[in-house]
Amino acid sequence: MTENTTNEIKKSRGLKKSKKDFRDKYFIKDVENITGIKAFTIRVWEQRYGMLVPKRTDTNIRYYEEEDLKYMMNVALLNVNGYKISKIAEMSRDEVQRRTLHISENASTHQNQISAMTNAMIQFDEKEFNKILSISFLKLGVIETTSHIIFPFLQHVGILWLSGSINVAHEHFITNLIKQRMYVAVDQVTTPRLPNCKKFILFLPNGENHELSLLFASYILKTRGHEVIYIGSSTPIDDLNQLFKVHQPDVLFCAITNANSNIPVQVYVNTLSRNWPNTTICFTGNQIVRRRDLKVGSNCRIIGSPDDFFTFLDQLK
Repeated sequence: MTENTTNEIKKSRGLKKSKKDFRDKYFIKDVENITGIKAFTIRVWEQRYGMLVPKRTDTNIRYYEEEDLKYMMNVALLNVNGYKISKIAEMSRDEVQRRTLHISENASTHQNQISAMTNAMIQFDEKEFNKILSISFLKLGVIETTSHIIFPFLQHVGILWLSGSINVAHEHFITNLIKQRMYVAVDQVTTPRLPNCKKFILFLPNGENHELSLLFASYILKTRGHEVIYIGSSTPIDDLNQLFKVHQPDVLFCAITNANSNIPVQVYVNTLSRNWPNTTICFTGNQIVRRRDLKVGSNCRIIGSPDDFFTFLDQLK
């Protein structure tokens, strides 16, 4: 259930910044990180098949342009889907792209979809990215797509950002597109509220604005007929206290993803647990799930995955 995006690793920004605000050069390590093809293998393919001809900087360092990167991403996808590299080398770049699109549109494996989404992100191709999501939602449904494609994809994005292979513009581009689609999915839920439903307040701490986990929880809850009061990002505790008095929820649901939140995670968890000792409080997000030393009260529940959340909902009385 964690939102594994670059949000969790932004604490590293003081140590490592992206190489440029935009990319016109990709070095061999970037190509390796993005495509998954080892640098040694790339060099072998260059020498044996002439697949790429790297350019050189003024200091004689090899680099590749964006079109080379797109081509190698397509090559990698074809290769993992059974195409021999010798056959791929005989194809034109246009043919490689056509066959890649055919695979991504008809793919059943999640890794194919993640690769295709990465490709669309690199190109800032909104139409293609939305097309991939639409096909996945149609074939797999929102829950499986989010659990097995979107969250692993965002984790991959985080690794690429940390390595400097993509920049913050790529992250903003894809997270905004995914949020838009999740808002639509939540709005389209038509499941009637059940007579024995529970009331949930969904919120993020003050200073936190990464909503994907929250939106996903909202979708699951509404499809199960529960009542959802969606507060969203950056909710001060005083405002939450006022809201609690009015609505008296059965469950508070909170996601903490940002490593630079205003209040230390342990202090925040203790505060919520102490303020509402008789209410179940669900916590999720990277800053919760990945903390080995985090201590939570008896009224708190850590949600580490969609399966954890489903189990929790099944146990509600």
